[in-house]
This record gives sequence, structure tokens and C-alpha cells, in this order.
Amino acid sequence: MTEHFEPASPPSNMSFAESLLLKLPPEARRWAESLPWTQRRYVLSLCHLMCAASPEMRAQFLDDYTADGLVSKVLEDRDTKQKVKDYLQAFKVHTNLDTSSLRRYIRQFYVHSAQDMRTQPDLYLESALRLVMSTEERNHVFCYILGFELIKMMFRMSWHQHEKLYRLQRSQEEFIQTYIKPIRHAHRINQIVVPKDENLFFARRDYYVKRPSISERKLVELAMATFTTEVTTHFGFSVIRHPQALVFDYAYIFEADGDAIFLQ
Repeated sequence: MTEHFEPASPPSNMSFAESLLLKLPPEARRWAESLPWTQRRYVLSLCHLMCAASPEMRAQFLDDYTADGLVSKVLEDRDTKQKVKDYLQAFKVHTNLDTSSLRRYIRQFYVHSAQDMRTQPDLYLESALRLVMSTEERNHVFCYILGFELIKMMFRMSWHQHEKLYRLQRSQEEFIQTYIKPIRHAHRINQIVVPKDENLFFARRDYYVKRPSISERKLVELAMATFTTEVTTHFGFSVIRHPQALVFDYAYIFEADGDAIFLQ
């Protein structure tokens, strides 16, 4: 069941502090109100530090302070975890959803969100708090993982494989605009795929069929820089919710002879 609460409307005679505390979940509000003055000073100090910190520093703090507890909470969603494992297996993506990888992904989610919200750090902190406090938001971590792994898979595809993948999709133009074009743009500007003599058919062999070589670290950086957490999470969510959201045929995409297109 999703943890959710509706903040009560504050009475007109309520102080600002009381009205602010009223926006907290009941359990958190009772805890905050029960603190003696000496401990309230510590809370205020922490609030000040969090507001003054950069988004990257907030991400690091949240990782150190909350990730272990979040992993245990995320693992409670066994149904979604199993669905993601099944899809990863179907797409032949070899990523284990163990405690270590989940903790790593939660930290990445924080950092990725911090990058997305660089110009609006308050929105980033708000999204992080929702992840900590909401069961539904925590369940989205698995959607994020699936979406991110699929994006990594596409980053490692050749442009010929991209073409075969998007031709399988029902909404080809939408798929091209949302995923293929951003990935190819990232390939170009990072000199991973360097098209030469694009108008010469046989010259395409060097860049069109050859799969790009990208280290794991660089791959993660590129995927985070190219796609927002929202796009990544929605991609994973759509695949979990609709089995045909990403039509996939591994043999057709990866195992066919890439040079065949030049021998026809």
C-alpha cells in the first residue's frame, strides 16, 4: 500500500512553525514536536547545511545517510523486482539486482536527480524526500534501473542495430526522436562514432556497422547526461506496464551478419 497523507489545513490562529510542522507526516510531526531544545538545535543545523550545500553534496549526504535503509525498503517490492529481473533476462542484460547493485543504483539516482535539478535544487531535494518517505516513489527505483539498463544497451549498439531496433517499434518516429537521435548525438559529440563520407554507401561500413567501444564508467556518464531521471524512469515503467512498449528480437538485432547490408 502506498504511504500517503494529506496535510491538514492550519487553523487561522496557528503559528508559522506549527503550520509548517503540520505539513509533515503525523509520525514525523510527533517526533519533531517531542524533541527538547538541545536536539532541535541539531535539526536546525542540519537544515542549514542541507540548504547551503550544492546538489552534488546533498546527493552524497543522502547516499551516506539513507541508502542502506532505502535498499531494505526497496527490496520489499518483490513483485516489481521479479518483473525487472525477467525483463533484463529477456533483453539479455546481465545485471544482478543484489543489495550492492541496488545501493549503487540508489546513489546514482540521487546524483542523476541532482544533475537534472541543477538550476532548481529545491525541486531535487523535494524529489529525494519523496523517495525516502513514499512507497510508490521507492518502487520507481526498479523502473529507473530497467530504463537505465536498456538505455545503456542502446548506447552500445551500432547505428545499424539502432535501425533494426526502431523498425520493430510500433511508433517508429517517436522512438527515434526520444531515444535514437539523442544517443547518436552523444556518440557524435563524444567522438565515439565518427561518421566520414556519410553520403558514400561503402564508406558507411567503418562507422555504421561497427559497435561502439565505451567503458562502463563512460557509458554511465553519457546515459545520465543524455537522458533525465524522468525519461529513464518512464521508459522502464512503460516496459513493465506494457509488454510491447519495447518490441525486441535479440537474434534479428544482434546476431545477423552486419556486413550483409553491403553485400546485397
